Amino acid sequence: MTHLQKLRTTSILRWVSLNLVETLISVSKTPFWPSGSVYIAQNSRFYGTKRGVENANIENKVRTSPASSDSNYVVKLSSAAWKAAQAALLEYLHLTRNLQFLEAENMSKNSPYFVEKLLKWVEQELDLKEIISRFLRYHPINEFEPFFESMGLKPSEYSPFLPRNLMFLSDDNLLLENYYVLCNYGVERKKIGKMYKEARNIFQYDCGVLSTKLQAYEKLGLSQSIIGKVIVCSPYILIGDINMEFVKVLETLNSIGVKFSLIEEQLMEQNSYNWSKMLRLLSLFSEMGLSEEQLGTLIWQHPGLLLEGSGDGALTLIGLLLKFGSTMDEVRLMILQFPQIPVERFFTNLKECFMFFLEIDMQMDEIGKIFRFYSMLLGTCTLKRPNSILSMLNVGKKRLCEYIQENPNNLKKSS
Repeated sequence: MTHLQKLRTTSILRWVSLNLVETLISVSKTPFWPSGSVYIAQNSRFYGTKRGVENANIENKVRTSPASSDSNYVVKLSSAAWKAAQAALLEYLHLTRNLQFLEAENMSKNSPYFVEKLLKWVEQELDLKEIISRFLRYHPINEFEPFFESMGLKPSEYSPFLPRNLMFLSDDNLLLENYYVLCNYGVERKKIGKMYKEARNIFQYDCGVLSTKLQAYEKLGLSQSIIGKVIVCSPYILIGDINMEFVKVLETLNSIGVKFSLIEEQLMEQNSYNWSKMLRLLSLFSEMGLSEEQLGTLIWQHPGLLLEGSGDGALTLIGLLLKFGSTMDEVRLMILQFPQIPVERFFTNLKECFMFFLEIDMQMDEIGKIFRFYSMLLGTCTLKRPNSILSMLNVGKKRLCEYIQENPNNLKKSS
């Protein structure tokens, strides 16, 4: 593809944006349906009145610095050594630091990066549990590191969240209070880290505030299991008052006969969802002229239209087709006949077809005609490279353009 063609491709694809969709679709102004590393203290904090011989001996069995600064370093110790280290950490957190047993156990078993760093300080494998237990007794650790890791965060993710002036979890009562509220609500501990990363404010609520917010969503008729899944995907809805965009999406789905349980089944907890954007897409479908019955059937058959990228893929697709000259009626017909294919895949096929047409030097007005009347075909075609097709048909670019324009369905033979 020439430099000029690349510039044309870039400029045309930049046409498509959410603002474009909102600008092109302004027909209806009526409202939508109602509403680091192991921290070793510089001045070791001792829990005994005397250092004693045992503490002096322990210094000879641990390293004065980690064995290696290489992040890819792998501790060459047996699985028994790992279990011993985890047991020592559990004992320290529960018996010495008085954390709840379940929490101490979760932290010791689900913080492999931290345990590995701890093992790097050990000089020998003999009596490992006793050595690490004594080491921890006289060298307090930053408890926030294994805590955040046990919540599902990697060191690179939780490093910015480590408190500057705190080492012990008990010093942050609000963090633990709100953490336990989520645990007791049924949220898996390893998923709470994602919530912390995306909505830290909810972990500083005063006692009882977070529980009240969860109860407010239960009053909408949602089960505890559904709410638990939604807040992992969208923890921001727990910030401030009840999230009205989320509420309006629920109301809309209810009005078109779609149970929220259908959406719950499709939610992926590793993703984050924007309910405001989904509400915008539902409003757009209404403005396009889809009846409640049609929209209900569409969402039942293609929940991905709403959930993939929080509806961003569908919004971008609609904007692209409108920019190529499709009418609102044509776009609506295409949406109602949408194939059983992920929206992202459909849109990718459209882009690849567009680039294919540019590479064979097809005129823009001809490209626009094909996109307008054969968008469904283009979205389901996966084309070979232009050079392969030119060679297979033994024709030049001009003849290939004519061949496609004569009958765009010929593209199927090239997929």
